[in-house]
Amino acid sequence: MKNIFLIAGVFTALAIPATVNAQSDTTIGAGAGAVTGAVVGGPPGAVVGAGIGAIAGAISDANRPRFREYSEREHRPSFKYDGEVHVGTELPKSGVTYYEVPREYGAREYRYTVVNDRTVLVDPRNGRIIQVID
Repeated sequence: MKNIFLIAGVFTALAIPATVNAQSDTTIGAGAGAVTGAVVGGPPGAVVGAGIGAIAGAISDANRPRFREYSEREHRPSFKYDGEVHVGTELPKSGVTYYEVPREYGAREYRYTVVNDRTVLVDPRNGRIIQVID
Protein backbone atom coordinates (compact mmCIF):
# COMPACT_ATOMS: atom_id res chain seq x y z
CA MET A 1 0.00 0.00 0.00
CA LYS A 2 2.90 2.36 0.78
CA ASN A 3 4.31 1.75 -2.70
CA ILE A 4 1.05 2.72 -4.34
CA PHE A 5 0.91 6.01 -2.46
CA LEU A 6 4.60 6.62 -3.18
CA ILE A 7 3.99 6.11 -6.90
CA ALA A 8 0.92 8.35 -6.77
CA GLY A 9 2.98 11.02 -4.98
CA VAL A 10 5.69 10.90 -7.64
CA PHE A 11 3.14 11.26 -10.43
CA THR A 12 1.45 14.10 -8.61
CA ALA A 13 4.76 15.89 -8.14
CA LEU A 14 5.51 15.50 -11.83
CA ALA A 15 2.10 16.90 -12.72
CA ILE A 16 2.60 20.16 -10.77
CA PRO A 17 4.34 21.98 -13.67
CA ALA A 18 1.45 21.01 -15.93
CA THR A 19 -1.06 22.44 -13.47
CA VAL A 20 0.77 25.75 -13.44
CA ASN A 21 0.48 26.02 -17.22
CA ALA A 22 -2.99 24.56 -17.74
CA GLN A 23 -4.96 23.60 -14.69
CA SER A 24 -8.06 22.47 -16.55
CA ASP A 25 -6.06 20.30 -18.98
CA THR A 26 -4.52 18.48 -16.07
CA THR A 27 -7.95 18.07 -14.49
CA ILE A 28 -9.25 16.41 -17.66
CA GLY A 29 -6.28 14.07 -17.79
CA ALA A 30 -6.50 13.30 -14.10
CA GLY A 31 -10.20 12.50 -14.39
CA ALA A 32 -9.68 10.26 -17.39
CA GLY A 33 -6.73 8.58 -15.72
CA ALA A 34 -8.67 8.03 -12.52
CA VAL A 35 -11.53 6.36 -14.39
CA THR A 36 -9.17 4.08 -16.27
CA GLY A 37 -7.14 3.32 -13.15
CA ALA A 38 -10.26 2.54 -11.11
CA VAL A 39 -11.45 0.08 -13.72
CA VAL A 40 -8.08 -1.67 -13.81
CA GLY A 41 -7.10 -1.58 -10.15
CA GLY A 42 -9.95 -0.34 -8.00
CA PRO A 43 -9.41 2.63 -5.64
CA PRO A 44 -5.58 2.33 -5.60
CA GLY A 45 -5.67 2.18 -9.40
CA ALA A 46 -7.73 5.37 -9.47
CA VAL A 47 -5.06 7.20 -7.45
CA VAL A 48 -2.25 6.05 -9.72
CA GLY A 49 -4.38 6.49 -12.84
CA ALA A 50 -5.19 10.06 -11.91
CA GLY A 51 -1.49 10.86 -11.68
CA ILE A 52 -0.71 9.23 -15.00
CA GLY A 53 -3.74 10.81 -16.66
CA ALA A 54 -2.75 14.23 -15.41
CA ILE A 55 0.55 13.87 -17.23
CA ALA A 56 -0.71 12.20 -20.41
CA GLY A 57 -4.04 14.02 -20.73
CA ALA A 58 -6.29 14.03 -23.74
CA ILE A 59 -7.17 16.95 -26.01
CA SER A 60 -6.30 20.14 -24.15
CA ASP A 61 -8.72 22.96 -23.48
CA ALA A 62 -6.70 25.12 -25.88
CA ASN A 63 -7.12 22.59 -28.72
CA ARG A 64 -10.68 21.53 -27.98
CA PRO A 65 -12.49 24.28 -29.99
CA ARG A 66 -10.29 23.63 -33.04
CA PHE A 67 -10.77 19.87 -32.71
CA ARG A 68 -14.54 20.34 -32.41
CA GLU A 69 -14.48 22.38 -35.64
CA TYR A 70 -12.31 19.73 -37.30
CA SER A 71 -14.67 16.90 -36.33
CA GLU A 72 -17.70 18.86 -37.56
CA ARG A 73 -16.01 19.49 -40.93
CA GLU A 74 -15.34 15.76 -41.28
CA HIS A 75 -19.09 14.99 -41.12
CA ARG A 76 -18.60 11.58 -39.52
CA PRO A 77 -21.79 9.55 -39.09
CA SER A 78 -23.16 9.42 -35.56
CA PHE A 79 -23.41 6.06 -33.80
CA LYS A 80 -26.73 5.67 -31.96
CA TYR A 81 -26.11 4.57 -28.39
CA ASP A 82 -28.97 3.87 -25.96
CA GLY A 83 -27.01 4.68 -22.79
CA GLU A 84 -25.53 7.90 -21.44
CA VAL A 85 -22.55 9.36 -23.25
CA HIS A 86 -19.97 10.32 -20.60
CA VAL A 87 -16.39 9.64 -19.55
CA GLY A 88 -16.03 5.99 -18.58
CA THR A 89 -18.77 4.65 -20.86
CA GLU A 90 -17.60 1.55 -22.71
CA LEU A 91 -18.91 1.53 -26.26
CA PRO A 92 -19.99 -1.72 -27.96
CA LYS A 93 -17.26 -3.79 -29.58
CA SER A 94 -19.02 -3.74 -32.97
CA GLY A 95 -20.82 -1.09 -34.97
CA VAL A 96 -18.68 1.85 -33.85
CA THR A 97 -16.15 3.34 -36.27
CA TYR A 98 -13.08 5.02 -34.79
CA TYR A 99 -11.07 7.69 -36.57
CA GLU A 100 -7.49 8.83 -36.07
CA VAL A 101 -6.91 12.06 -34.18
CA PRO A 102 -4.64 14.33 -36.23
CA ARG A 103 -1.20 14.74 -34.70
CA GLU A 104 -1.60 18.48 -34.00
CA TYR A 105 -4.24 17.80 -31.34
CA GLY A 106 -1.82 15.80 -29.18
CA ALA A 107 -3.91 12.70 -28.48
CA ARG A 108 -2.13 10.20 -30.73
CA GLU A 109 -2.89 7.11 -28.65
CA TYR A 110 -6.64 7.75 -28.76
CA ARG A 111 -9.26 7.71 -31.50
CA TYR A 112 -12.42 9.73 -31.88
CA THR A 113 -15.93 8.93 -32.96
CA VAL A 114 -19.36 10.55 -32.88
CA VAL A 115 -21.95 9.07 -30.52
CA ASN A 116 -25.49 10.48 -30.32
CA ASP A 117 -24.23 13.54 -32.24
CA ARG A 118 -21.45 14.18 -29.67
CA THR A 119 -17.78 13.88 -30.54
CA VAL A 120 -15.92 11.71 -28.05
CA LEU A 121 -12.32 10.63 -27.56
CA VAL A 122 -11.99 6.87 -27.04
CA ASP A 123 -9.29 4.48 -25.90
CA PRO A 124 -9.24 2.06 -28.87
CA ARG A 125 -7.96 -0.82 -26.73
CA ASN A 126 -11.18 -1.10 -24.76
CA GLY A 127 -13.71 1.27 -26.39
CA ARG A 128 -13.96 3.38 -23.24
CA ILE A 129 -14.78 7.09 -23.63
CA ILE A 130 -12.01 9.15 -22.06
CA GLN A 131 -13.21 12.63 -23.07
CA VAL A 132 -16.41 14.20 -24.39
CA ILE A 133 -15.69 17.13 -26.70
CA ASP A 134 -18.40 19.74 -26.04
